[in-house]
Amino acid sequence: MEKSTENLIIPEHVAIILDGNGRWAKKRGLPRSMGHKEGCVTVEKTVKDAADLGIKYLTVYGFSTENWKRTIEEVGALMQLFRVYLVRLLKVANANNVRVKMIGERERFDQDIIEGISKLVEQTKSNTGMTFVIAINYGSRDEIVRATRKIMKDVIDKKIIPEHMTEEVFASYLDTEGIPDPDLLIRTSGELRLSNYLLWQLAYTELYVTDCYWPDFNMDELKKAIAAYNSRERRFGGVK
Repeated sequence: MEKSTENLIIPEHVAIILDGNGRWAKKRGLPRSMGHKEGCVTVEKTVKDAADLGIKYLTVYGFSTENWKRTIEEVGALMQLFRVYLVRLLKVANANNVRVKMIGERERFDQDIIEGISKLVEQTKSNTGMTFVIAINYGSRDEIVRATRKIMKDVIDKKIIPEHMTEEVFASYLDTEGIPDPDLLIRTSGELRLSNYLLWQLAYTELYVTDCYWPDFNMDELKKAIAAYNSRERRFGGVK
């Protein structure tokens, strides 16, 4: 039975760690690639569901810097999925007035995937609805190191002096520049870790973990997470 979000505060920014594709497939006696394929379908549905609920920013962990350590066969299958779903996501995004952004390092991908990412971002930049952020070849420690390199270079070039560094200035060097920090983080499949995801940005984010594998995630699961978010008292370090 689908839960209602009536009278609930919809978080402005929801981040998701999409976990459990492989276990979903194994449970059904299917190859891991089928789990990833179903996971991509769930991403499409969740983009529409989040936009329909009025979420302004949705960020998903599509492919981490650590995912390159998987088998050559699995990484190859994931690359093929990217090629297919970059095209499909363009249709889904434009149909739902969604603007797409990418965070992470694109350079390691094959040229056609880089071009597909650029096309997806460019052809949705004028959309005025929800912003859908895909973390691809992304790792938060890598992001922070890259930001620090930029800052060091700007100090050398005298564009900034150490005394002017603030949290806000530092955040402007991150991949998520201009994007508000997540209000709610959802992790599927029951794992209790952040997996090098948005470490800076999640400082005051409410965490919600569900045992549901990502391919089974749906509108009802999203509403459960939002209901749990509404039950929290967000104090940001203050006293009651």
